[in-house]
Amino acid sequence: MRIFALLVFLVGLASAPALAGPSRKIMKAWPKTDFERSSVDFSSIMAGGPPKDGIPSIDHPKFMPVSASDLPGNEPVVSLVVNGVARAYPLRILTWHEIVNDEIGGVPVIVTYCPLCNSAIVYDRRIKGAKGAPTFGTSGMLRNSNLIMYDRESETWWQQFTGNAIVGRFNKTKLKTLPSRLESFERFKKRFPKGQVLVPNDPKARPYGRNPYAGYDSAVKPFLYRGGSAPKYRAHAARCGGG
Repeated sequence: MRIFALLVFLVGLASAPALAGPSRKIMKAWPKTDFERSSVDFSSIMAGGPPKDGIPSIDHPKFMPVSASDLPGNEPVVSLVVNGVARAYPLRILTWHEIVNDEIGGVPVIVTYCPLCNSAIVYDRRIKGAKGAPTFGTSGMLRNSNLIMYDRESETWWQQFTGNAIVGRFNKTKLKTLPSRLESFERFKKRFPKGQVLVPNDPKARPYGRNPYAGYDSAVKPFLYRGGSAPKYRAHAARCGGG
């Protein structure tokens, strides 16, 4: 009986589908990424169109006092408060850059936004085992229609929605999420009249204020999605008690 059970187990292993690996093209484009360390099937990852850093992160953000800004009051912003410093990051800017590498209240952070998921999440960009606090960029890859970021030290790939490293040296490491809000600029100004708001480094670099994904919200199916049936719906998530 034990021999039969062992044979069944071995046959099961032999017949189990292997996780798909990266293509040669991807490996050539990412020479620093350790593809031996992966926790996802590469068949779930697809190119989003723009190449690596084709959607440029903001690495040297500029701010102005909210009192001096002419941003419309109904403009949605990601608001962040760290050690008494309050900043607002307008979606009209994040839509075109998706990642802002910043330092606020002495804490190095990444303010991230995936337009396809409408997910705005802020992380502490310090990684255990890394040198200092690496900056992050856009990989040009998507998984479940969600932005895949990469850190510029190890070029590990990170899922924006969860903060989990999914491919590379820091595989299975998780970034620390920082409390943030998605609210109107008017509400942010009322809460923090001495706060700061992100402004474009070059206002003419992008048509800020125009939505490059017009019509996506009303589309029946997600864009650039690979998998089973995936109807779109809006959801709100909250993390309580540090869990």
